[in-house]
Amino acid sequence: MKTIIKSGLMLTALVSTPSFAGYTFDLTDKDKITFGGYIKADARYTDGNIGARDYWIGGGTVLDNNQSNFAISARETRFNAKYQHGDVTGFIEMDFDGGGGNEVISNSAHPRLRHAFIKYKNVLAGQTWSTFMNTSSIVEAVDFGGPLVATAFIRQGQIRYTNGGLQLAIENPETYGGYRGTATTKDDSVPDFIAKYTFKGDWGNVAVSALARQLKSLTNTSQSAFGYGISGRIKTFGKDDFRFQLHGGEVGRYVGATSSVDMVGEEVEESTSILVAYRHFWTKDMRSTLFYGNATNDLSDRDRSHWGVNLFKNVTKQLSFGVEVGNFEMAKANADSNYLQLSAKYVL
Repeated sequence: MKTIIKSGLMLTALVSTPSFAGYTFDLTDKDKITFGGYIKADARYTDGNIGARDYWIGGGTVLDNNQSNFAISARETRFNAKYQHGDVTGFIEMDFDGGGGNEVISNSAHPRLRHAFIKYKNVLAGQTWSTFMNTSSIVEAVDFGGPLVATAFIRQGQIRYTNGGLQLAIENPETYGGYRGTATTKDDSVPDFIAKYTFKGDWGNVAVSALARQLKSLTNTSQSAFGYGISGRIKTFGKDDFRFQLHGGEVGRYVGATSSVDMVGEEVEESTSILVAYRHFWTKDMRSTLFYGNATNDLSDRDRSHWGVNLFKNVTKQLSFGVEVGNFEMAKANADSNYLQLSAKYVL
């Protein structure tokens, strides 16, 4: 048996937006295992009448008065491992955003499963990013994920088939805001169906996706839901790029990280969201992204947005520092909060 250790980029097109550096062990001519991930520390200051969070999602707790908060956290830190044997790939990743601990003594954080899947040739089975997503269009931000309020962002169990730019999948169903049954009742009986086609070239990529689901209303009545998405990452000048996402129809929980629900009473929620971001490289190791995301919903009458601008500096290939300022707003609730966040990130 031979063991060779290589340090290089770990391809994670199925797993996340950036590539992670990884350490690969060649076990045999056909077997190898790669370890990767990163360590990230964040210092975050928020001020406004939306309750402080480690990062903004699609909603928040509206406070009676403005409140400021400062916190330091390393929970975004993650670790992954990829095992390859010929045409078979197994991948698992965990971070430390699973709750637990307290700020009085330990500040502990429980490990949490992010990805766990097996891929054999054109078929993938397990938990990972939804096929509905275009991970390359996720914004590079200090605040994790950037404007999640308008981003297709969900991980779940699925079976996916890929043929070139075409991907077809059945994924785990769940009606957010609908019938819940009893504590032991599993009430979603039809899987979600997703189709996506990605156009790629030297210019970048554009993905078109469609979603069909069977939902359950509060009275356990079945309702059909259909949604669409267009997203991409387009190269512009030099190393710069423009990223965008547009989603509409009855996308529900697939977009916005709780900015909209699937059902409001007996009716299916419709939503529209748009995200735009431009990343500019000032030098080969210094870059900024300016981003904006907005999501509106018809039945719940929500209007939520998030903008930000940042600056990243790579000290080495693995070590980078970032700073970001921005604002998260829940317009219909007359609530918004400003934030300033600093980060240090070491990629394994």
